[in-house]
Amino acid sequence: MIPVRRIGHATFETPDLERSIDYYTDYLGLSTVTRDKDSVYLACPSDYHSVVLNRASAARCSKLSLQLATDADLDGFARHAKSLGVAVTRRTDPEPDVTDVVSLTDPSGLTIDLFRGRTVPAARAPQQGVVPRKLGHIAFFTADIQKTVKFYESVFGFKVSDWIGDFFVFMRCNPDHHSVNFFSGPNGGMHHIAFELNDWNHVKEACDLLPDRGLELVWGPGRHGPGHNIYTYHLNPDGHTIEMFTELDTMSDENLGYFDPRPWHKDRPQRPKVWEPNLMARNFWGITKPEPKSRPAENTAFIKTGR
Repeated sequence: MIPVRRIGHATFETPDLERSIDYYTDYLGLSTVTRDKDSVYLACPSDYHSVVLNRASAARCSKLSLQLATDADLDGFARHAKSLGVAVTRRTDPEPDVTDVVSLTDPSGLTIDLFRGRTVPAARAPQQGVVPRKLGHIAFFTADIQKTVKFYESVFGFKVSDWIGDFFVFMRCNPDHHSVNFFSGPNGGMHHIAFELNDWNHVKEACDLLPDRGLELVWGPGRHGPGHNIYTYHLNPDGHTIEMFTELDTMSDENLGYFDPRPWHKDRPQRPKVWEPNLMARNFWGITKPEPKSRPAENTAFIKTGR
């Protein structure tokens, strides 16, 4: 197996490209890598690009790109996937600085592109707005969560970090507690996308900017149970749920099998486990989650972590 090293970027379709660009650049503070009439590539400081926006008739997350090592054997990865009965296709020069990808579809119906690692470009001009450190993780609904977990373990080499009950799973491909997570749901689609901030002060500054950009905090701040990250959530103009977070758990030594100790851990050491679907799992501290005012098609349970 050739394991995934990190998430690369998410691709979104949007009916209002200019409005989406304004959100990601003016509020979120991503840099424009390149654009044309119908597409734009946007980046956090530590990513070549983090978000791709394509003009379309409806808003949705259409693709997730995952990064292998710089010297990874894409042919070897394709053979491994095919040996597991997974259909793959190859494309060349699909995106800036990506010369070759292997594409496949996960059990939830999401298109996944695999590419070799790439070099982060030289420092970009300072941006206004939040300017997250990096794209942290993305969560999706899936109709068969056990099948999806097995797929990400066997095809990509992800490991399970935590469960909430039997319906919400957190998976890692590097020291971060999770790079993807999956929520049981019949229709697929994105649950939320999350960007890592520097620290608690950065979270506060991001919240201070929300009303200036006509945006509203819908949940948080607080600290989750699984991952123990400090969080806030808001909806962007396309109705996608955006999480800002900091202080996510990390497992710097896989051989030890537990997450690096933190003062707020109740388990010592904090090992992967199944959390009960109660208040502690979704809200270590902070206000009780509210019912969302807006329920876009991909976000019908955008802050729901219980039944």
